[in-house]
Amino acid sequence: MVDFQCKPRYGLQDLEQIMTLLRGPGGCPWDREQTHQSIRRNLLEEAYEAAEAIDRRDPGHLREELGDVLLQVVFHAEMAREEGQFTLADVVDGVCRKLVFRHPHVFGTVPAGDSAAALEAWDARKRREKGQKSTADALDAVARSLPALMRAEKLQDKASKAGFDWREAAQAADKLAEEAEELKTALREGTNVEEELGDVLFAAVKAGRFAGLDSELALHAACEKFIRRFREVERQAGGTPLDRFPLEELERMWAQAKQQET
Repeated sequence: MVDFQCKPRYGLQDLEQIMTLLRGPGGCPWDREQTHQSIRRNLLEEAYEAAEAIDRRDPGHLREELGDVLLQVVFHAEMAREEGQFTLADVVDGVCRKLVFRHPHVFGTVPAGDSAAALEAWDARKRREKGQKSTADALDAVARSLPALMRAEKLQDKASKAGFDWREAAQAADKLAEEAEELKTALREGTNVEEELGDVLFAAVKAGRFAGLDSELALHAACEKFIRRFREVERQAGGTPLDRFPLEELERMWAQAKQQET
């Protein structure tokens, strides 16, 4: 057992101490075995669970999930401290300095009368901070670990701010239709299917941007709709396995499920 005093309420320093104890002698064997790479997925999963709590507008769940995200931050910081790389205090110091530097309209003399001007000031300071001399540098800096739709949207946003974009929504729609035709051709011929599929998805994100939509959220909504309609098809099937129905009958049941939602 480790030397630790339980409290009625804990703070950030307590969390840091608990993680140090878990990783230290007499601590948890599993926690001691972990590396940045082994718990990388955990950080992503906890962030997505926090995002789901936001979508559900559930404050209690959000509080819990933000705690899980914070735990991952402290976990990584403790492993870095053990290696003599940096500490949790260094992480906090770094983000504070970043916030002050990127808000010259608050902590400096740069004027910003609205959120658009504030965002412009933020982007300018960020590019300066990262040493990005061109828009291509800014594009290359977008994290490749992002979900593909989200990454595509961020790339397109940055390119648009540099003036590289369609002027009208109709142009984006035409490009999407063009890419869809190229995908159909690729599927028929059995060549370049992956590339053409990627082009369709990228064009779909572009069209969504003109409608002011978040493509990631739009696809999530489509997934939920698919689940609802599939459940209704299974209900209509009455327990009979779907592979026993002809395709025409499945399509009829799907159309009926779709009609019930309208």
